[in-house]
Amino acid sequence: MDKLKENGMTACAITDHGVMFGVVEFYKALKANGIKPVIGCEVYVAVPGRNDKTARVDDGSHHLVLLAKDYEGYKNLMKLCSMGFTEGFYYKPRIDKEILREHSKGLIGLSACLAGEIPSLMLKGDVEGAEKIALEYKEIFDEGDFYIELQSNGVEVQDRLNHELAEMARRLDIPLVATNDSHYVRKEDARVHDVLLCIQTGTTVNDRHRMRFASEEFYVKSSEEMGKLFDWVPEAIENTVRIAERCDVELDFNTLHVPDFEVPEGKTVSSYLRELCMEGAFERYGLFLSDEVRERLEYELSVIEQMGYCGYFLIVWDFVNFARKEGIYVGPGRGSAPGSVVAYCLGITSLDPFKYDLLFERFLNPARVTMPDIDMDFCYERRGEVIDYVVRKYGVDHVSQIITFGTMAARAAIRDVGRALDLPYADVDRIAKLVPAELNITLDKAIQAVPELKEASERKDEIGTLLEIARAVEGNPRHASTHAAGVVISKDPLVETVPLYKTSDDVITTQFPMEDLESLGVLKMDFLGLRTLTVIGKAVKLIKANRGVDLDMDSIPLDDEGVFEMLRQSDSSGVFQLESGLFQGLLKEVKPTRFEDIIALVALGRPGPMMMTGDFVKGKHGGEVKYIHPALEPILNSTYGVMLYQEQVMRVASELAGFSLAEADLLRRAMGKKKADVIAGMKDKFVSGAIAKGVEEPVAREVFSLIERFAGYGFNAAHSAAYALISYQTAYLRYHYFTEFMA
Repeated sequence: MDKLKENGMTACAITDHGVMFGVVEFYKALKANGIKPVIGCEVYVAVPGRNDKTARVDDGSHHLVLLAKDYEGYKNLMKLCSMGFTEGFYYKPRIDKEILREHSKGLIGLSACLAGEIPSLMLKGDVEGAEKIALEYKEIFDEGDFYIELQSNGVEVQDRLNHELAEMARRLDIPLVATNDSHYVRKEDARVHDVLLCIQTGTTVNDRHRMRFASEEFYVKSSEEMGKLFDWVPEAIENTVRIAERCDVELDFNTLHVPDFEVPEGKTVSSYLRELCMEGAFERYGLFLSDEVRERLEYELSVIEQMGYCGYFLIVWDFVNFARKEGIYVGPGRGSAPGSVVAYCLGITSLDPFKYDLLFERFLNPARVTMPDIDMDFCYERRGEVIDYVVRKYGVDHVSQIITFGTMAARAAIRDVGRALDLPYADVDRIAKLVPAELNITLDKAIQAVPELKEASERKDEIGTLLEIARAVEGNPRHASTHAAGVVISKDPLVETVPLYKTSDDVITTQFPMEDLESLGVLKMDFLGLRTLTVIGKAVKLIKANRGVDLDMDSIPLDDEGVFEMLRQSDSSGVFQLESGLFQGLLKEVKPTRFEDIIALVALGRPGPMMMTGDFVKGKHGGEVKYIHPALEPILNSTYGVMLYQEQVMRVASELAGFSLAEADLLRRAMGKKKADVIAGMKDKFVSGAIAKGVEEPVAREVFSLIERFAGYGFNAAHSAAYALISYQTAYLRYHYFTEFMA
């Protein structure tokens, strides 16, 4: 981005080959830096037609650059890129002129590089054929929307051809455009790009027959450089600016594309959701609802209605209801969703938020408008049935799985680059193994932490070069695959909002990853397959067959002393979440006596909260627990004075300083993400709010410091409680029905 600014860029286009993977990220980055994004794609046009799959792609298809003038063009671009995979894929995603004619509105076409159809014919000496194709493209696009493209990247044949292309364009009254075919940002990046090509094609730099670029000029050139290269065709440079001015696509990040949920006649999504919630509330809490339940339910429903998410909750309720009716085991909840009483009353989650002080604002904050995120666990073996149900209900063109990109991590980058540079395996392996096996480790961090790596990185030999290039490629996408659980469901056909991709396994996914889909307002959900639910389901069937016992896992007592004694002995093999050596050690230390201890254990076994284990164990076994202020005791007594959960952070801010729970959630997020400017502003509000509630200023500041210390490590209590329930259920089965469970 700095290079683009340095070059005085006011607009920049993205034209990846056959895909739109990076469009949203590119768009946001340029917008944030005051540069106009031009959205495009360099498509492959199958000359015999997209359905002809006999000729090798290099012989049967040519490049064509498409740029979106407006939102209609952007939608057509998405459709064409999708059809390249869903209809025309053969070695590469291909379209043809038939579908280009149908979807050319709002698009500008450029004749592309030497691999374009027109330049290819010119190189063969077929000027007449090139003119015929040029006129065909001129007719396909709207008046003045097709250009003959001139490039200058240090390739001799291209420079020679430019003059012939310019003459032909003038004869045919087709405008010229000067473009800059950039595959890397800086000229000095050419070597790194060459290594990436080797990694991509499975070759080495020493392979004489490998794919390589003809020069080192495929970088982002400045306007001055472009002006000098094309001073002989000033109209081509003028058209470059004109095209940038004409292309004006605004991506919509404010509209939700949640499908309509069909409700019974005479009802609205709002009234039907309310009706289902009241039925569920009577089922969960009895016919006489307390004021607390009524008020919380009313508050949650009002927020959900106000934010426009009634349909979302009904969609989730519907497929969860289908799963339960079909005998497909469903998890008790995950993430922050168990904090919602609405979700509990709908049967989406299985934990009472009141009982474990789980907060709705941790799940859906009215002060921070984002899509709700209800991820669901299903029986591993039958998860596909739930997805099939969703496809049947909303239509195959409205539902898709989600793409994910594997990136080159620190060690993998060293190994990949080492292979591409053709270095001895033993040398590369030794350097790779010097990188600490830590979560989220980067090469920069590793070099600072490991003296031998630092010394190697400073050398001017092969190993120094290896590390230099590995640092440059680290974090780059390496391959595309299907997200393990993500599914999108769209109101309109997906290609109206998202381009589609076909994996090597013939699975249709989106071309945009999960984060981009969320920002575009597309309904994204995780349908996770959890093997433990499959185990529980099979165990229950075996128990029925062997012992004639009809076991309802949602009704087992959560205070079984035999179960806790078994866990205190660290006898936890097969117990969900608690069977590793780490958790067996924690079981011995904590010695759980109640279900709340299991919730805490699930949280304590994470990298951040583990720092709190000592204080928790000390408090659990009779050590003195001190509270800075009496108001902290009812909030922290379940965790023996330790601020273990994010919800506790929110409660403290609310009870002690008068924050609304929505504001408290914003404080928690800011602290978790270490946003110093936001934290500083909220600190003053916290202290003044606490003073207004009668707390002495030094105490208020001390409590804020305590929150700041633990907020970044706090765990989501809702997720911990839901997974603790599965832990307890498996422990219960192991203790009471050992044979069936272990089988």
